[in-house]
Amino acid sequence: MGVTRHDIRESEFLIIFEKSFRSESVLELLELSQDNEAITVNDEVRTTVEGVYEHLEELDGIISRFSSKRSIQRIPRINLSALRLAIYEILYKPDKAPVRAVINEAVGLVKKYAQDADVSFVNGVLGAYSRSLEEGR
Repeated sequence: MGVTRHDIRESEFLIIFEKSFRSESVLELLELSQDNEAITVNDEVRTTVEGVYEHLEELDGIISRFSSKRSIQRIPRINLSALRLAIYEILYKPDKAPVRAVINEAVGLVKKYAQDADVSFVNGVLGAYSRSLEEGR
């Protein structure tokens, strides 16, 4: 069976999360990740992970704007990684998946890797962001 969109998204998420702990460049981290059989590293993963870090300030600004309960410094890295990936996808890859699907995938990743309270937080931030996009149309 081939690599699914879910596999790609999960790999992007894991690399973004790993980068939040490491000083290596994104390029070095992507190269290191190729040795991990559990992670897919293809052109799409590379482009997304590089894009997230190229637009990190913008993404974190959006997260700060829609996170009314926590400053960005107080958001757990696992949640921040899911939020950064989802908002990047919504902004820069709108043709890949509908906004609701991106949010559902982000929430699913948080369910898998984080705690229950984190799920509602991430869903709330992404839901508020999504509603702001709809209002802006």
